[in-house]
Amino acid sequence: MDLMDSQKVEAILGPQTSEETSSVAEIASKKQIPVLSFADATPNWATERWPFLLQASQNQLAQMKAIAAIVQSWEWHQVTVIYEDIDSSATGILPHLSDALREAGAEIIHVLALPHFPSSRLSEELEKLKGGQCRVFVVHLSLELAVHLFEKANKMKMMEKDYIWITTDAFTSLVHSINTSSISSMQGILGVRSHFPEDKPKFQDFCKRFRKRFGAEYPEEDNNHEPGALAVQTYDAVWSVALAMEQKSEKLNQKLLRRILLSDFDGLTGKVEFMNQKVAPAHTYQIINLMGKSYRELGFWTYGLGFSDTIIDPKYNCSSMKDLGQVFWPGAPWYTPKGWTLPAKDQPLRIGVPIGSEFQQYVNVEYDELRNFTYFGGFSIELFKALVEKLPFYLPYNFIPFNGSYDDLVKQLYLNNFAGVVGDVAIVARRCQYADFTHPYTESGLVMIVPVQKSGNKTLLFLKPFTRAMWILVAVISIYNGFVVWLIERNHWPELTGSTLHQTGTFFWLSFNLHVISQTYTANLTSMLTARGLEPTVNNIETLQSSNAIIGYSSISFVARYLEDVLEIMPVTLKVEKLEPYFLKLLRPKFFLQNTAKASP
Repeated sequence: MDLMDSQKVEAILGPQTSEETSSVAEIASKKQIPVLSFADATPNWATERWPFLLQASQNQLAQMKAIAAIVQSWEWHQVTVIYEDIDSSATGILPHLSDALREAGAEIIHVLALPHFPSSRLSEELEKLKGGQCRVFVVHLSLELAVHLFEKANKMKMMEKDYIWITTDAFTSLVHSINTSSISSMQGILGVRSHFPEDKPKFQDFCKRFRKRFGAEYPEEDNNHEPGALAVQTYDAVWSVALAMEQKSEKLNQKLLRRILLSDFDGLTGKVEFMNQKVAPAHTYQIINLMGKSYRELGFWTYGLGFSDTIIDPKYNCSSMKDLGQVFWPGAPWYTPKGWTLPAKDQPLRIGVPIGSEFQQYVNVEYDELRNFTYFGGFSIELFKALVEKLPFYLPYNFIPFNGSYDDLVKQLYLNNFAGVVGDVAIVARRCQYADFTHPYTESGLVMIVPVQKSGNKTLLFLKPFTRAMWILVAVISIYNGFVVWLIERNHWPELTGSTLHQTGTFFWLSFNLHVISQTYTANLTSMLTARGLEPTVNNIETLQSSNAIIGYSSISFVARYLEDVLEIMPVTLKVEKLEPYFLKLLRPKFFLQNTAKASP
């Protein structure tokens, strides 16, 4: 209020958090004074509510995609995020990072919000993270808070082997200002920071003047006096306002806002221009690796292109960070950390397994009384074990036998009694309301097992290989072919002359001497003689529906409800049977329906 009322300023620069930005923008918009914010993100609703609010810091979406690309390169799948408990981080950073990680096949499994000022609670929170399974940490903190975090983590032995720490631009752009005693506790950190065209004369001149002035005003600071990302972005923001005021012909702030939005010049960060009241986002970030008393530049990541070892003249772009060379990890291991470890306190998942499965090739549960041990075997069990071994993290589990129907078994997931089910569980609609299923790994369907009967009279079976129309067609074509041969060759072939009876016999011999048709007929007749020895008594389900025949079904299968609800078969015609290997011989019902649907574990 003092700046606007007493000093009559025409623009305000400087808010760095969402809370600061919203407070200043609310007051400044009433006075129609442009406010240039350096918060992590400015949502669209904020610029609509406060039309004089501009975001002068670059959008963080590309930086979050760079971090996700690093996570994807090393095939890590779970990430813990540590951020400063301010509104801009929660609304700007976390959603972008979560979306980017999801696209890369990873996820945020835990978030830790730290207060702006260090507190004693940090040790307790780090102890919880240390006891967990995830070992990949993304840190989005201010310089002071990040230094305190890493010093505390180092004392708790969390900067050693198997730990991975990735920092954002808020900290990484200022690592040059950290003293050597503090940086010794940050060995192996991967950092992502904004890339600026440092080789251009304009940038070099700015850095030279910055170091000179900073050293004169703060002689007690003995570290490298290099400008950080915020200093560079602020310099460009001041220039955009200064150029707009220089061109302003009237003392109308509406004109000033419009001229700032029309900014188009080469600044220290590159091309400076605004889109939708926000400065154009950055597309290139540099990746550094803290080691020794300083850091090593590993390479660059560019939006849409991927990783490269240099930005000036890249030899090639690649999708994986592995091509940038060896990384110095915390604890200096020779291997790449896998990103997870065995949790300090195992809490195995309870996996339900059905007892009494009709298909023991899929699920077989046996209890050994002598050794007090339950054996779980079968294809479904082995498949589940193989999948767990392929997971990129540790997954403890225990098989729990379940004696009940398959419907009740699936309901146990809904009741939180089991974390999963492994077995020959069919995928049917009513079960999907209680649990999710994986894709089926065997063909599903219903089969109908019925008695067989011998085929009918085979006396005229020799006529069956061809249809009546086919027999007539063969006769006509054969006679025609014989007549043509006889007509052409009768004057040149002595065998075609002689008595009428002789010529007639020769004519029919020529007509039916067709080897192809003979072979086809023989093959069809042979197939019919071997395959038609037995025939089913029922060919389709419609016959069962109309005959009211007794139908048997498996005692633990879903077929009974399917027959009643879908096929509308009378319950009085259904009979429960326990499937046995020799049931075909002992089958009392006339027909038997059995499901062959093997569901996913």
